Parts: sequence; C-alpha cells; structure tokens
Amino acid sequence: MTRHFWKRFSLLTLLGLLMSWLISCGGAPTASNSGQADGGTQDVEFWTMQLQPQFTDYFNTLIAQFEAEHPGVKVRWVDVPWADMQSKILTAVSAGTAPDVVNLNPDFASQLASKNAWLPLDDKLPATAKQTYLPKIWEANALNGQSFGIPWYLTTNITLYNQDLLAQAGVSAPPTTYQELAQVAQQVKDRTGKYAFFTTFVPEDSADVLQSLVQMGVTLVDDQGRAAFDTPAGRAAFQYWTDLYQKQLLPREVLTQGHRRGIELYQAGETALLSTGAEFLTTIETNAPAIAEVTGSSPQITGDTGKQNVAVMNLVIPRATDVPEAALDFALYVTNDANQLEFAKAADVLPSTANALKDSYFTQPATDAAPLTLARSVSASQMEKAEVLIPAMEDIKTLQKIVYDNLQAAMLGQKSVDQAVTDAAADWDAR
Repeated sequence: MTRHFWKRFSLLTLLGLLMSWLISCGGAPTASNSGQADGGTQDVEFWTMQLQPQFTDYFNTLIAQFEAEHPGVKVRWVDVPWADMQSKILTAVSAGTAPDVVNLNPDFASQLASKNAWLPLDDKLPATAKQTYLPKIWEANALNGQSFGIPWYLTTNITLYNQDLLAQAGVSAPPTTYQELAQVAQQVKDRTGKYAFFTTFVPEDSADVLQSLVQMGVTLVDDQGRAAFDTPAGRAAFQYWTDLYQKQLLPREVLTQGHRRGIELYQAGETALLSTGAEFLTTIETNAPAIAEVTGSSPQITGDTGKQNVAVMNLVIPRATDVPEAALDFALYVTNDANQLEFAKAADVLPSTANALKDSYFTQPATDAAPLTLARSVSASQMEKAEVLIPAMEDIKTLQKIVYDNLQAAMLGQKSVDQAVTDAAADWDAR
C-alpha cells in the first residue's frame, strides 16, 4: 500500500466517523473546548494553515487590535501545518473539541457543510455583510443556498511569458484563449524548436487541465453527481489536448511530471509561457534573473466561455462553538477591507472584498513598475469575473484521476478520443 492510499484511507475513515457522529447527535454538536472562561471572558480559538512564522507579527498585531476593540474577548491563535489540517479538523469536529474559527478552502469545507458541521451564517450576518465581498467568491462559500463560510484571501493564475522567445517565434502578443495557444505552440516549435507551454496531466498534481475543460464549455457532473462530460464539448476538449501532444507541441514529460517541472522549464528558457500565480515571479527573479527581466504578464488563458478560475481560502465557524457571536465578529474582523488589504500586501495574495481590491496598490501600477507589481495588477483585474470552476464534491480527486488517466490513454494513442471520454464517464458513474 502506498503512503497516498493510507493518507486518503485515514481521511475517509475520519470523515465516515464524523458523519456517523453528526447523525447520531441529530446534526448538532453540543460543545467545544472554548467559550466562557472565568471572569466572564469569552475565548475564541482560531486555526490557520501554515502561516507561522512568516505572518506571526501580522496576526499578533491583528489579534491585539481586535481584543482592544472587543473587551471581554480573548483570541488564541493555533497554526496547523497545511498537510495536517483536514485530518485535525475532522478529528476535532468528531470529538466535539473544534476551534471557533477555522481557515479552510471551500472544497473541503463544503464536504463538512453538507454534514451540518458549520454554523449557518445567513441569519446571523449583518444586513450589508455579503455586499462587502465579491459576489462570485461569496457563492463559493454557500451550499444549497445557505452560506457556511466567509471569504478570505484569493489566488489565481495568470500567464507569464518570455517576451524574447515569443519575439523569436514572430508572436506579437501572448495567447489569451486555448485556440490562440494552439497556434502559438505551433509557431514557437517551428521557429525556435522549443515549446510554448507546459501543463501537467499527472492525476495527483494540478487541476489546471480539469479546469480547462470547464473553460472550454464542459460540464463535469450533473445535479445528481453523475458524469456530464460525455458530450460533443467533452470530446472536443479531449481532442484539443490529444492533438497538442500528438503533434509534439507539448513536452513529453507532461504525462509524468507536475507543475514544478513547468516552472523549471520556464526558468531555463525552454518554454515561452507559464500559467502560475503572480507570486512565483519572486522565485523566477531569484533562480533565473535573466528570464525574469524579459518576463511579461497577461491574463489567464481561457476557452470560449471566457471563464477564469480562482482559488479561495475562507473562514468557517464550527456549529459546536459556544461563542458564536464573538467567533463571527472575529471572522468578519479578519476579513474586513482594511485587514484584507494589509494581509494581501504582506502575503502577495488578493483580497476577497470589493473595496480592498479597488485599492491603487492593485489598480494603478506605475508604467515603470517592477514585473511583480504589473503581474499583481493583471491578477487583480481578473477578480470581478473569476470563479471557482471545479464543483465542490467529496471525490473530486477521483474524478480528476479518471479524466486524466483516460485522457492520457488518448494522447498516447491507446484509445480513441471517443472511447476515452466514454470510458471516463463510465468509470466515474461506476465508482
């Protein structure tokens, strides 16, 4: 058995225990370990994911300010390693010892939202609270019309491009659509012998290819969770990636190596384009300063739908909390305009509030601004339309593996595109 199997087995086991426990308790845990302390002080326990020590000063200052503005409330901050958060929060919720405010992503949080693990927020929020946040981002924190989380910080891909390499290929502007990408890929290969692009088809790695299907107009699953991609649009998307690979317009290692390899190839000047977060420019400046000097930035490549993807981090409040008002006050404080803007500047991420995103820090870069500043501005400009493209579902990684495995079979000529799509749909429905 592999480490990956046992890690997934453990998480599924914990999730099963949580479901059984919630059902046996009528869906409503009764108490957490926080709450009213001696002397009337309310204790709020706050969990984040791997933000120490880089942001220790930021959070210590934020917490001190919150406590000064909310006499009688004390916040205890606990930072959890990224890889441990899911198992730890599952265990804590199952045991009735959950913290009061937790930093998660909507995909995982929605799995527990369906089991009534989180405090429903709609009837507890101030009347204008929802309007503070970007509408499409707020939607990522709702399930069946009920809000279960508050948006926090965002990250999104943009396209970094090697201006010299594109110029050598006779390309005047970076591609913004997959149709243009195919044309540029052929032109770069013909004129320079290099590749335009790297994206990974390794099932355990990036979901960029799965997102590309949605951007090309593919519906992944229907309302019942059954495969919805065995359609002309699904076949066209499979055909697109199969053609690029079989025409040798993608590096061979897209089938065996992950996103890290894409960064390496770009830094080595072997690819013209890199789909990644703006913050990776700092890494490129360190590792490959000559490449960084000729790097420009443009919007995320998309399909005919024009859809652009965003990754969201949120704050949820376990239903078990016995300080719901203080927990909600703190979650709203962490995610207000001023604090989101300050954290976004410190962490090179994007805020999820509309006003913070309009700050000149994002919208008015100088004409001679550093590449990272320009990239950040491009990234922020996408946020009004950006959305979470992959549906929140428990087995999303299983779906990704099924799609990638069958797509790889088509790319290698082991299956026709039609057969690969049909097999993938059948595999998913029979799981």
